[in-house]
Amino acid sequence: MIVCRPDPSVLRAAACGTVALLALATGRRRSLIPALATAVLLLVLYDPWLARSYGFLLSVLATGALLVLAPGWSEALRRRRVPARFAEALAAAAAAQAVCAPVVVVLSARVSLVAVPCNLLAEAAVAPATVLGFAALATAPVAMPVAKVLAWGASWPTGWIARVARTGAALPGGGVDWPGSWAGALLLAAVTVAVVLAARRLLRHPWWCGVLGVLLLLVVVRPAPLTRVITGWPPPGWRFAMCDVGQGDATVLAAGEGAGVVVDAGPDPTLVDHCLRELGITRIPLVVLTHFHADHVAGLPGVLRGRSVAAIETTDFEEPADQAEFVRREAAERHIPLTRAAAGEERRTGALAWRVLWPPAAPPPGQGPAPELDGPNDASVALLVRSGGLRLLLLGDLEPPAQQELLRSPVAAELAGVDVLKVAHHGSAYQDPELIRLAAPRVALISCGADNPYGHPAPATVAALRAGGAMVLRTDRDGALAVGGTGGARGEVRVARD
Repeated sequence: MIVCRPDPSVLRAAACGTVALLALATGRRRSLIPALATAVLLLVLYDPWLARSYGFLLSVLATGALLVLAPGWSEALRRRRVPARFAEALAAAAAAQAVCAPVVVVLSARVSLVAVPCNLLAEAAVAPATVLGFAALATAPVAMPVAKVLAWGASWPTGWIARVARTGAALPGGGVDWPGSWAGALLLAAVTVAVVLAARRLLRHPWWCGVLGVLLLLVVVRPAPLTRVITGWPPPGWRFAMCDVGQGDATVLAAGEGAGVVVDAGPDPTLVDHCLRELGITRIPLVVLTHFHADHVAGLPGVLRGRSVAAIETTDFEEPADQAEFVRREAAERHIPLTRAAAGEERRTGALAWRVLWPPAAPPPGQGPAPELDGPNDASVALLVRSGGLRLLLLGDLEPPAQQELLRSPVAAELAGVDVLKVAHHGSAYQDPELIRLAAPRVALISCGADNPYGHPAPATVAALRAGGAMVLRTDRDGALAVGGTGGARGEVRVARD
């Protein structure tokens, strides 16, 4: 309270925490219910608005669960030969989760399946983080070098807590969507009571507990091989995948077993990380960020999370400046080389090869001015990709001026009759019809968010693509998409939906 200052939220947490600590110290948990009631009454008299605070409600409920439910649950676990310290920790975490979950679901419309194990994993780090942190705080005024050493020591348990939280949140089955209303809260409360009653019977049958534990683990982790067998996603032999990341772009080019070149990262780290996990991507030879708008780069931490990334390539047009700085910072923190794409660059990894079509390279010094680019969209990195027999044209967010320049460039002839077109700028109305006619894609893929405020994709763009013979698919209606096949005039192009 001294460090954080006695704001209302700090006071309510401190009051409830003090009651919980007294219960633990004295062993008289149930008799401290009047103390909790007194603390609640005094806090509400001090600040009546606390009565409308979800945080206050959660603190009171969690403390009440520790006082009322946790002792009995802990004793039941100990009777079944669970070690005493672990039984107490598990009972406390489970009781707090059971009582607080109906309120949390009103706020998030989601039920966590990993909250209890994550709390247990984080719990061991709380004491050293707190003690070392306060020691650093007390030492800093008199011995700053010692304080720095203590703070460095505190960073390890603190970092562990953060990693546990991020890892739990990133698990494919870490949560279940649930109605985010008070009716949904009542339904969850009823389900929780049913689960608790069933658990009392199941504890008598250790084998059933083990089987259900393994099943829950598989549901939460969703290992890619098992998911592929059950759901058929991703399809065998996929060459190109478009992730469903809402209003943004995130695509993957298959580059071998467990490897993929990622083109754009979308707006949400969790969504792109989930997509890459489902695709089984653990190694990334290259991340291409077509330009620095947030809907293409904000998800970069999700791409980098837990994966080996060799390099990041971006456009030379560093606007918006804050997003460009964000990318540089993420790359520097992980010691990942950052390079610039320019027209004419060619790369290959296995059966995957690509050429950068845009933006144009800056001329050597003394050989004329650099080309002028009309904003971040027209500075997007555009790629012509060959994967197996498929030819794919990825246009980033290019708008008509840059699209027309592509038509006038020496590579224009190579753009004719592609198998797959990643439609520029989420299918907006700003497209050059001549480029669409020249590309004449067999499949056109559009990445956009449901009910987005921009009207993407534009009906005129969809109509123009279909008039050219393309099958048009979009993530807002079709979900994540994966393309396979042999391509070419006589080959097939297969598209699967997640």
